[in-house]
Amino acid sequence: MAETVTAGGAGHSVETRRMIAFLCMVFGMFMAILDIQIVSASLSEIQAGLAASSDEISWVQTSYLIAEVVMIPLSGFLSRALSTRWLFVASATGFTVMSFMCATANSIDQMIVYRALQGFLGGGMIPTVFASAYAVFPREKQPIVTPMIGLVATLAPTIGPTIGGYLTDLFSWHWLFLVNIVPGIFVIITSVTLIDFDEPDLALLDRFDWWGLLFMAGFLGSMEFVLEEGPTNDWFDDETIFYFAIVGVVSGIAFFLRVLTAREPVVDIRAFQNRNFATGSAFSFVLGIGLYGLTYLYPIYLSWVRGYSALMIGETMFVTGIAMFVTAPLAGRLMTRVDPRLMIGIAFAGFALGTWRVTGLTKDWDFWELLVPQILRGVSLMMAMIPITNLSLGTLHPSQIKNASGLFNLMRNLGGAVGLALINTVLNDRWDLHLARLHEQVQWASSAAMERLDSMTNAFASFGSDADSAALRQMAAMVRREALVMSFADVFYLLTFLFLALVVFAPLMRRPSHVGGGGGGH
Repeated sequence: MAETVTAGGAGHSVETRRMIAFLCMVFGMFMAILDIQIVSASLSEIQAGLAASSDEISWVQTSYLIAEVVMIPLSGFLSRALSTRWLFVASATGFTVMSFMCATANSIDQMIVYRALQGFLGGGMIPTVFASAYAVFPREKQPIVTPMIGLVATLAPTIGPTIGGYLTDLFSWHWLFLVNIVPGIFVIITSVTLIDFDEPDLALLDRFDWWGLLFMAGFLGSMEFVLEEGPTNDWFDDETIFYFAIVGVVSGIAFFLRVLTAREPVVDIRAFQNRNFATGSAFSFVLGIGLYGLTYLYPIYLSWVRGYSALMIGETMFVTGIAMFVTAPLAGRLMTRVDPRLMIGIAFAGFALGTWRVTGLTKDWDFWELLVPQILRGVSLMMAMIPITNLSLGTLHPSQIKNASGLFNLMRNLGGAVGLALINTVLNDRWDLHLARLHEQVQWASSAAMERLDSMTNAFASFGSDADSAALRQMAAMVRREALVMSFADVFYLLTFLFLALVVFAPLMRRPSHVGGGGGGH
């Protein structure tokens, strides 16, 4: 009896240690994902501080995303070669050091280099956490573990602009990066002392496919660059984008040939033979559009149309974060009682309902009009993320999970990149179209336009001889604003139909009879 108690106590101690280690890893992942969006609301302050041009400042975001998107699929190989512990320690250390370097940057060139290194090194933490959730913990722990990583993966980019706005408003833009230092040191120490999930296989490094890495970097990096810069630079009319597109296509072909023929490919894509993983990755791609696309759309509406500051935008957007936080434990519990495919269908229907409500957007919408759509978005993100992750990774063999986790997270990030490119392209094209149509209506032959212009001229009469030109300027600004609002509504229509289409495809996934991950440590 004594031996049984001791064994049971030891098992409980090991499980507690692993759960604490995992929580620390989740916190590290939160920091890495948060940094994607934390600077988005404060780019103008960083631009002023570094004396950067409007073209240069966008690279503070772009360099991070390009570097991160290369590391995410690479992390599967590195995790097997170095072990979960040492990959995570290296990622957390590099991320923390580069956060400090970003805070000390005194030129835009330095900032871009440091941000790229921060994204590349920190990117290893994200898929490592997802893989550990399924490779280490048994099935009965999934209702606890999965909502945790689902919440962090979606909450961090959602509240990033809020936290960034507060830090910049209360202190300075340097604190967007300095805030990572103390938590980063904590994650490094706990990772070294607590993570013991697996052992390294250093022999894999002798067979590392450097050509595969080069082709993958060219493929994913070029794709990310084209998607980021294309909407604002006339796509292939811009020489740089055209050449990067060629590099991306050539590198992509070479990468897939290499992956299929190399003895030890840098990324193992065989997980796509699993129907659930392939379908789940497609859902993750569209989920990335809902996550990153709407996190982008709402703030630019509030900034461009309503004139909100970074802090005001953050406070308005915080509703989604609260809805996600409340929904996460409920979604985890539902996973054990409801068909996960039904949850996915309901989630994307919720997304569609939320975006449909915003198709009635006007220039006067603010917190209260956006309240219900934001709640629907927050609830839908959790209701979709948790079952999609479970069905995609939870049915794979434990030996496949590390590589598959990188691919799964890559699909979500690529979905965000494609979604932002699509949103910006549609927004710009529809803005030009609505502007042309409104200009046709607001002309000298229009009695309504002339009456409005006369009343505005009278209102500006106190300005003296400049009243006519002041009225014309205000009329032109009103026309541009109305055209912009109409183009926002068009984008929300498009997103509504996209999310509705996913409801139809939810039954394609198979409900698992067992979960592949669990308990494996070594």
